[in-house]
Amino acid sequence: MMMSNYGGQRLLVVDCCYCQTQIQLPSVSPIYIVGTSVRCGRCYASTRVASPGFPRSPHSAVPYYALINVPPPHACFPHTSPGPPPNVHGRKKAVICGISYRNSRDELNCCINDAKCMRYLLITKFKFPEDSILMLTEEETHPHKIPYKNNIRRALCWLVQGCQPGDSLLFYFSGHGSRQRNYHGDEVDGYDETLCPLDFETQGMIVDDEINAAIVRPIPHGVKLHAIIDSCHSGTILDLPCLCRMDRLVAGCNKKLCISCFAFYVYLLE
Repeated sequence: MMMSNYGGQRLLVVDCCYCQTQIQLPSVSPIYIVGTSVRCGRCYASTRVASPGFPRSPHSAVPYYALINVPPPHACFPHTSPGPPPNVHGRKKAVICGISYRNSRDELNCCINDAKCMRYLLITKFKFPEDSILMLTEEETHPHKIPYKNNIRRALCWLVQGCQPGDSLLFYFSGHGSRQRNYHGDEVDGYDETLCPLDFETQGMIVDDEINAAIVRPIPHGVKLHAIIDSCHSGTILDLPCLCRMDRLVAGCNKKLCISCFAFYVYLLE
């Protein structure tokens, strides 16, 4: 058992069952993560955390403590915006996307209103500068602010571009979510979660792997990213290695996301 040079603490890791890359685990007692699955950031394979001394499958591994150096920050996801992005003031940025799919069989109510309410909340409560919030809805007049697939991709790149430790980033999406069959073996349930842009029927959906590559992996240590996804199949849409059960945040809560839990989550933005 070795000591880590990262903050003077040991790092709990597990070896990827496919490529043997060390995957860092949450800094909690191993008994709390046994039976959970983590995703490798290199090959995207899923490894189940096994308990020492018990039989395990080829897709599981036993956690251990190791000495790991902090990797350098990843470069920004390589999308460039043809249009001028909003000016950024301060250390807060947000991308807010609300899609109602008007005049289609997939039409939703209130998604654009939800997006407007989120913008109002960020400006009035959390002091986000107005021109550091990028809105994508069908009501926008600028062609690069219509929530098409490529525009959402560019907006996500803009969100993390130039971010530094201490910055606070937010991605909010209100619209349709779905899933599609995964053929790479990196999903425990066999499906990739997706977001549906306005033109998803012709251009396709945005897959969780792409979202992770766009706004999770590029951010350096010390940057806070909050994602609030109001859609179906949104629980693992960022493809994070660990899950947070929202019904455990508040004692006695028996819902996946109650008002108290949401209020606690929004409080984290302050």
